Amino acid sequence: MRVCVRAFARLREILCASERSVDVPDGARIEDLWALLCQENAALGRERNSTRAARNGRLAAFDERLCDGDDVAFLPPVSGG
Repeated sequence: MRVCVRAFARLREILCASERSVDVPDGARIEDLWALLCQENAALGRERNSTRAARNGRLAAFDERLCDGDDVAFLPPVSGG
């Protein structure tokens, strides 16, 4: 199945793209998608503890199962002033 991955700020820099399509096996979870992306870029793995995920516009746990066509956003911590 295919999902759309969106990355922001530092994560976008690590992945060298703000958006891309990724094929994942049936039954994959957000954690599996993250692991697949980390295989392509080890630097991403260091960001896991501070990264949140959103699935189809709602915050989601990394153990949440994906469906074909899902939109998954990985959100780094944000600070501002």
